[in-house]
Amino acid sequence: MEELFIGWLKEYGYAILFLWSILEGEMGLIMGGIMSHTGDMQYFVTIFVAGLGGFTGDQIYFYIGRFNKGLIQRKLHSQRRKFAIAHLLLRKYGWPIIFMQRYMYGLRTVIPMSIGITKYSARKFALINLLSAWVWSAITVTPAYFYGEEILNLLAYAKEHWYFALPIAGGFLYAIHAYFQKLERHILQKRNNRFSNAETQALADIQKI
Repeated sequence: MEELFIGWLKEYGYAILFLWSILEGEMGLIMGGIMSHTGDMQYFVTIFVAGLGGFTGDQIYFYIGRFNKGLIQRKLHSQRRKFAIAHLLLRKYGWPIIFMQRYMYGLRTVIPMSIGITKYSARKFALINLLSAWVWSAITVTPAYFYGEEILNLLAYAKEHWYFALPIAGGFLYAIHAYFQKLERHILQKRNNRFSNAETQALADIQKI
């Protein structure tokens, strides 16, 4: 099974990377960086394809917001504060928030949808989104490309000593998840305390669009 999976990666690597990048998966980009290191994929093509995948994913979210307001209205019930924050950030910072949203945990899908329901230029969003996707791709792929050998050695050690690696990896992933959940709650609470009235107005603005 492992050899079959590796064979698929070598044969369909770019297609898999493109689809994986649509889902905003950094693990796919790291995989692409490692395979570029081993020579199974080409470094610059990997960055290009991964960037296109990330761009496509955010364009999908943007047009969901633009052409499916009903879905957004239903989603507001569970993530209304995130949508309000995204709306405020767009009003306060303008186009740079499109560039930065890939690095904002908890808002990466909300921001494109929130922008989509506004009258923001689709052409301008697409241009900034494409540039930011390629930067995101390069930032993620490059370290894996240069340190591919070290990553492969670490994976080989983890495979051989899985009884140590699994608990450590599980604990590490849980710690990361818990940290970002706490950070997200902190940011949302901070925004809530600072912009409670503005959020109410932002939600009202979204409802009117």
